[in-house]
Amino acid sequence: MRDGAVDYPGIQADNQLPVYLAQLDRVDPSTLPTHNERLAFWINAYNAFAIKGILDHYSPMSYVGRYRYFIGRNYRVGGATINLYDLERQVLIKQFQEPLIHFAIVCASTSCPKLQPWTYDPNQLNVQLDQVARDFINDRTRNRFDRKQKVASLSMIFKWFEDDFTRAAGSVLSYITRYVNDPELAQDLMRSDFRIEYLDYDWSLNGIPLKESAHAGRS
Repeated sequence: MRDGAVDYPGIQADNQLPVYLAQLDRVDPSTLPTHNERLAFWINAYNAFAIKGILDHYSPMSYVGRYRYFIGRNYRVGGATINLYDLERQVLIKQFQEPLIHFAIVCASTSCPKLQPWTYDPNQLNVQLDQVARDFINDRTRNRFDRKQKVASLSMIFKWFEDDFTRAAGSVLSYITRYVNDPELAQDLMRSDFRIEYLDYDWSLNGIPLKESAHAGRS
C-alpha cells in the first residue's frame, strides 16, 4: 500500500485475509469488555469485509454495483451474518454514535478515506481516529476551503452523515474546525458565513485492480 492506494492483487496473493476473516467469525464482539475494543473490532471488520468484497469481484463503481457491494453481500461475525450497509448504519453509527468512524471505514473507493497501513488498536484508538480525521479533512482532494469567496467544498460524506456531525458539534463546519490544521481557517469557519458545496464522489477503485475474471460482471 502506498499513500492509501490498496494493492488488491497483493492482498489476494498473501492469503492472510481469509485467516483474519475466520477469526472474526469466531469472536462475539458483544463479549469484548471495553468500548474501544468493540469499536476497534467493528472498524477493522468493516475494512476487512470491504476488501473481501473487491477480492470477490463485487464493485461499488456503478449504482447497481453499489447495491450488490453494500447490501447484497453478507459477511460472518461471531456466527452471524451482516452486510456492509448494516454494519455501518446499525452497528457503527447507531451503537457507537461516533462521527470519527466516517474517517476510518474505507469502502474501496477513491473518495473514501485512505486505507491505513495499520489496524485500529483499542489502546491507541483515540489517537488513531484523531489522525485519520485530520488527514481526511485537510486533504485538498477531499475538502477545499476558499477563504476569499467563503466557500467550503466538502466531501459528500459530510452531506450523507450530516446528522452525525451536527449532533456532535452543532453544525458540519463547527465539527470540521476541530480538525483543520490552519488556526486562522478554523476561526473563519466558526463565523458560519461560509457557503457549503459538495464535491462529486469518485467511486472508482482506491488501488490496484484485480485482473479481469469471469465474475467481473458484478460491478
